[in-house]
Amino acid sequence: MNALEITGLCKSYPDFTLNHLNLTLPSGCVMGLVGENGAGKSTTMKLILNMLRRDAGYVSVLGMDNLADDRRIKEEVGVVLDDVGFPGCLTPKQISNILRRTYQNWSDDDFARFLERLNLPTDKAFETFSRGMKMKLGIAVALSHSPKLLLLDEATSGLDPVVRDEVVTLFGEFTRDENHAVLISSHIVSDLEKICDYVAFLHKGNLLLCEEKDALLEKYGIVRCTNEQLAMLPQEVVHGVKRSPYGVEAVVERAAAPASFSVSSMDLEQIFLFLIREAQSV
Repeated sequence: MNALEITGLCKSYPDFTLNHLNLTLPSGCVMGLVGENGAGKSTTMKLILNMLRRDAGYVSVLGMDNLADDRRIKEEVGVVLDDVGFPGCLTPKQISNILRRTYQNWSDDDFARFLERLNLPTDKAFETFSRGMKMKLGIAVALSHSPKLLLLDEATSGLDPVVRDEVVTLFGEFTRDENHAVLISSHIVSDLEKICDYVAFLHKGNLLLCEEKDALLEKYGIVRCTNEQLAMLPQEVVHGVKRSPYGVEAVVERAAAPASFSVSSMDLEQIFLFLIREAQSV
């Protein structure tokens, strides 16, 4: 079963449109949703959760219609949005007491374990927490009611590199269960590259690409050359060119590039920037 199926999802504002988004996230996998600020990542998350009214399209979460089965879905989905919104006067211990009465499968033991692992206090008011501590608390809550799907909107934002690495490890442990899946958006592309099985690139409300991460990294490469050497490359192989005073960088299909050219690998961030430049030039 797919953890998430999105078909033809649309949402329009006066200055922005999420345009016929189609995504499929298989169970047991992590999908990274990548895009610059305003690309539509948060809008997508909120539409999945029915926090916004869609204009068109269909969303299936864990095999359920997200409109018809809203309450059941919220039991089985752990959520961390960009703004973790607990009342400032509450402590994590008090938050646990409330959520025990909110979620059928809430676990005080799991919550205490995640607080300890993420080095969070149990008796300090939420309003005293730094942004990073608030995000960590949101992650602990999301993992403590036996979810099958995690929806994480910039969940690593505000965390230092050591804590980000620990959080990424938590998400990897979560998807060892083949019935679990994660959709995570982030502008920190290196975090996504560590854990994602699939990556989807959004730009101004349009899906530029959704593909298996390993296949994507294998597909594209960079040739560094002169203008004269660039002219020797078959044009159908070249998917983007960046010129500077130091030479030319050409993005090519690795498998189709002539053997006489040295092709360097690209990381996800380089591929993302290349796709954005291509989209802006159209």
